[in-house]
Amino acid sequence: MASRISELVLECRDPELLARFWCEVLDFVELDRDGEDIEIGPREGFGGARPTLILSKQERPQPDRTRLHIDVNATDRDQDAELERLLALGARPADVGQTGEESWHVLADPEGNVFCLLRRRLDPL
Repeated sequence: MASRISELVLECRDPELLARFWCEVLDFVELDRDGEDIEIGPREGFGGARPTLILSKQERPQPDRTRLHIDVNATDRDQDAELERLLALGARPADVGQTGEESWHVLADPEGNVFCLLRRRLDPL
């Protein structure tokens, strides 16, 4: 095993509007709220085969930056070991304004596409 996509994060101006829309489109339900951010996903909840969708409130999504990014979780090792593996594969640390207190690592793939390595919350399938 390695990592698998656990979340897709979409920057948006109106998380409520998009949560209603995508819940109807995908037959998802609201799973969590963190401030103005809303996480929606399958009715069976987190950790299944389908990734969740986080609608992240941004007053002005950056036009020169991709508004969608992938979050991955290691499935067979801890976060530190997976970080080392990803860096060895060509990922590089990325600065998107994080504080250093986050529980995740922001990385860029070899072409500069940003993604996050989360602390493990998924079990292997």
